[in-house]
Amino acid sequence: MKKLALAAVVILASLSVPAQASTPNKTAMSVSVQTEYTEVTVDAVPAAVKTALQTAYPNAKLDKAYVNEKKEYKLEISVKDQKATVYSDVNGNWLKI
Repeated sequence: MKKLALAAVVILASLSVPAQASTPNKTAMSVSVQTEYTEVTVDAVPAAVKTALQTAYPNAKLDKAYVNEKKEYKLEISVKDQKATVYSDVNGNWLKI
């Protein structure tokens, strides 16, 4: 009878141990697709974008302009000897890329 009671205790003890299933590490993958920009002439840039550029960067010269399918503009500008690239939507709102 002692062996039966001991066996019952061992079985119950093993059932009370939480099962630890091995789960694979799931990592979220982020895929960023670079939207293609097509070069346009400086004259093709909307007035709202040019006004926003003059307001934000009064001494900047617009060197090159590009546009994508979403009508977002990539503007390469220069101020004296410094060059920068800024992004704007068609309404002249600055975008963070």
